[in-house]
Amino acid sequence: MPPENLPDHLPERLRQEAEQLDATDPLASFRDAFVLPEGVVAYLDGNSLGRPLARTRDRIGSFVADEWGERLIRAWDEKWMDQPLVLGDQLGRVVLGAAAGQTTVADSTTVLLYKLLRAAVDASPERTEIVADTENFPTDRFLVESVAAERDLTVRWISPDPAAGVTVDQVREAVSARTAVVLLSHVAYKSAYVADLPAITAAAHEVGALVLWDLCHSAGAVELALDADDVDLAVGCSYKYLNGGPGAPAFAYVAERLQERLAQPITGWMGHAEPFAMGGDYEPAKGMRRFISGTPPILGMLPLADMLDLVEEAGMPAVRAKSVLLTAYAIRVSEELLAPLGVTVASPADPDRRGSHVLLEHDAMREVVAGLWQRGVIPDFRPPRGLRAGLSPLSTSFTEVLVALGHVHDLLTETSESGTSDERKQNP
Repeated sequence: MPPENLPDHLPERLRQEAEQLDATDPLASFRDAFVLPEGVVAYLDGNSLGRPLARTRDRIGSFVADEWGERLIRAWDEKWMDQPLVLGDQLGRVVLGAAAGQTTVADSTTVLLYKLLRAAVDASPERTEIVADTENFPTDRFLVESVAAERDLTVRWISPDPAAGVTVDQVREAVSARTAVVLLSHVAYKSAYVADLPAITAAAHEVGALVLWDLCHSAGAVELALDADDVDLAVGCSYKYLNGGPGAPAFAYVAERLQERLAQPITGWMGHAEPFAMGGDYEPAKGMRRFISGTPPILGMLPLADMLDLVEEAGMPAVRAKSVLLTAYAIRVSEELLAPLGVTVASPADPDRRGSHVLLEHDAMREVVAGLWQRGVIPDFRPPRGLRAGLSPLSTSFTEVLVALGHVHDLLTETSESGTSDERKQNP
């Protein structure tokens, strides 16, 4: 990050700390692997859409010319038919802590959540309840209500503290012998609170319920051990910390012990035991292939494949370690620069309970985020008053964080001074 992008007023100590952190960052060189346009001064939205890799930009052309253009339909037999499972196995190994044969790449997060949620409730028809929380991402909540309506089930809602997230005790109070499935996000999309995945999973299992985890804000930023933690089901997107690009396919994990038990509800031809037999009746394929429905999005998998190679090179322990340092630094800068202006940090202080983004709250944040975008500083706004700074470990520098928050300080100061001036005009 060029020093000329740093606002002049920033304390020298914060500048030096950012420079030192960047100089000693073992992952600093990975940032050069991404497309870094000059017009973007600081990008703090990697938890909504990750930066593209330069390798992907260059490789798409060769894919069109060679793999698609030269091999044409032959590529389905040679490679493409198995690509959702091959890429799923790599994703499981590198990011999810999952053995081979339990992950597939396909569809969107919404479609995969629907598939696995419906499959989970249908697997226990004697159970009549779904447990979910009111602070989850809208899609998750909408799907819970939709599936409950389809299957005439009751939803038992947990209402957590937005800054603290769903706790083990709250899950224990909500689940019972009536619970078919619990649907929760591992990392809260607003506050970045990291739920206690192993303990919550165990609490649900104590009453015989399944757990479906949404990993959208976890995968690629927080270490996961799905097999070791006895996870049943999980779904996540690939366009955030996995840099799969806009509309990139999602992924689904189904523990091997459940694959024969679950019947996924969207029975497309690609999940058939013999897709090209064109038979009259549906017979599900063995293993994870049964959770595929339609034609795999091969072109959309290219960016994800490139990013998984990069994450594998860096290693998830190192990625997570930098994530913790980035968010801790963002909080320190916020407390020094922005707290005097009324900004509060709405993310957990405990790094073990904090994902890779930080939520900063102030009544003027909607206007501030709009102003930041005009300056080439890009976080996102979360109603009613939150600036969400998403810090993607492999593509974000510490100086970039300081630049962004320095501009937040400037805009808040201007807003405050403008408000004071207006008040004086009204009350001379």
